[in-house]
Parts: sequence; structure tokens; C-alpha cells
Amino acid sequence: MSNHLDTALPGLADHVPHLRLANLPTPVSAHAVTRGARRLSISVKHDERSGPLYGGNKVRKLEYLLARAREKSAPRVATYGAAGSNHALATALYAKQTGFECTCLLSHQPPSGSIGPKLLAHQAAGTEVVRFGGTRTRRVALQREHLQGRGLSLIPMGGTNWIGSLGFVNAGLELAAQIQDGEIGVPERLYVALGTMGTAAGLALGLALAGLSIDVHAVRVTDPRFGNEPGMRRLLRKTAALMRRYDPLAPADLAERTRIVFRDDFYGEGYGRSNAATDAAIAFAGDALGIQLDATYSGKAMAALLADVDAGATRAPMFWNTYNDVPLDVPSGLLPDFAVLPDEFERYFPQGR
Repeated sequence: MSNHLDTALPGLADHVPHLRLANLPTPVSAHAVTRGARRLSISVKHDERSGPLYGGNKVRKLEYLLARAREKSAPRVATYGAAGSNHALATALYAKQTGFECTCLLSHQPPSGSIGPKLLAHQAAGTEVVRFGGTRTRRVALQREHLQGRGLSLIPMGGTNWIGSLGFVNAGLELAAQIQDGEIGVPERLYVALGTMGTAAGLALGLALAGLSIDVHAVRVTDPRFGNEPGMRRLLRKTAALMRRYDPLAPADLAERTRIVFRDDFYGEGYGRSNAATDAAIAFAGDALGIQLDATYSGKAMAALLADVDAGATRAPMFWNTYNDVPLDVPSGLLPDFAVLPDEFERYFPQGR
């Protein structure tokens, strides 16, 4: 299938280069399920299969962001995230594949069993991993030490800016093409985890550009500093305005056409912290839909979908799976090397060194 952004907005395709990193289009599937006494269909967009090195929702953004780094002739890219950040690891893996060195400034998060393997994957990939946090003075000093004067290209947290969001404008158009081709029906609602907002904003713009009246339920899973409704509206407007600057064919009112619903009710006790609803949603997804979810992002989005189904609010929802299901390529028996990884990250290896 062709890149739908190329055909929908040829000026954008001419002026905003991107690399071919993802396996697109990602599949869609429909599942007849039972909830209580009700039968309904839940459809799934399988972005867990989006990339050969690492799936999930990051590779679509990195196609554009790494192309921008290449345009700058930057030898290195750098980004931010938590210790178990999917974005940071995807950036490191695809940066290595495309010839960049990579620095990741990572902060602490609640421990979980998935963080240690991700840090080992950074170690195996040769990522420069920096423990980021502390006082403002310390953070500024770390940024000065590791970012300044290195000719690097900085990739924003979560890959979210208007350029990264273009990857999901494309994704919305991709789904529209699959609906038009009869691969899947038109969902009433589309549920997606909202972290740094670029995925949900791009999807809403792409669906609006395709003329589809689908409500995008963006389920906040991060601290309000990184995901909030005013910020999401600003990102929608900025992305739409810059799309139009590059291509006058982009509708002037595209941001106003979007149908996005900001969901603030499933964050729970904090980033990376699960709860009973999230655990139940993860179990349901595995049993009924055959997909693996996580407690930090995708499980909370599924919890929102199921709560709405149980309340009778929707009978034809779609779940956009942002979770990676590509196994990590970590050498067997690899142990953490704290000459490479920060000593403070020893907490994520409960079996010790």
C-alpha cells in the first residue's frame, strides 16, 4: 500500500522527508466478544507490529524525526524518557540502524519486570545512557554536558512535535484506506493511549482529513505536565497550521474538524502504576483479542474502552494497540554493565549484577 500522505497532500510529501522504517500498513482485525450478557465487536489496529526492530507507536514518528536529523547531517541523536521508555529504546534501536549514535537521558520510574531487559537492550545497542533527574541545577548541568557542542539532533520526548505527529496523520489515512477497502468496518470510537499527545493528535487529524466521523478517545497515561487537554489542542492547531504552510491543499479548518475526546479518568495512582481495572483489561485483551498489553500505556486505554462498553456507551469500538510485541534482541546471558549503565539503575535488576 502506498504512503497515503503522499497522495492526500503531495506538497507535504515533497517538503517533509521521511525514512522507510516501519512495516506498513499494520493489520486490522475484528473480534466478536461477550461482556456480561452482551455480544459486540471490538476491532484492533495492530501497531504492535509496526516495525522490525521495535513495534508500537514510536516507529511512525521516527520515520520523520530521524529523516530530519539526517537532513541536518547530525552524527548523533538524543532524547528523553523514563528508564523503561519505549520511545527512548525505539529511538536508540532505529538510530543505530540508520547510522546515528544515540544518547538517552532517562529518569526513574516505578520498578517493573520489563525495565531491566530494556536497559540491557540499550547496553547491547551501545546507547549512551544518562541518569536524568534531581534539582534543576543538576538537570541543566547534565544537559550541558551531554547535549551541547556535539552537533546532535534532539528528538523530543515521546517523539512529539508537529513533524513526529505527521507519522500519525499518515496512520489515520492508512486506517481510512483499510475501511474503504473493506478490511474493517467504521468504528464508533477509537481508543488510544495518550502519553505526550502526538499519536492521538496525528490520528485525529488524519481521520478528519479523510472525512471520517470517528471519535478518538485519547486516554491520558502520563503526568499532566506531558499530557493535558490545552496542550493537545495547541498541538492539533500547530500541526494543522504547519501542514497547510507546506501544502495549501490542507484544509484551513482541519484542527476544528477533529473529533478528539480527552479522557482523564484512567490514569490511576500515577505513571507506570497499575490498578485492578488495568490488570483486568490486560487479561481481557490477552484472552479475547489475543494481544499483549502493558500496565503503563495500552492497558489503561483498554480499561477505558471496556468501561464504556460495560456502560453501554459504544457497541463498535476500535482499539489502537501502541504496545511493542517484537522480542528484544538481547544476547543470552548478558548481565548489566554499570560502567555503561548508571549505577542508580541497579534497582531495576532485582537479581543483582
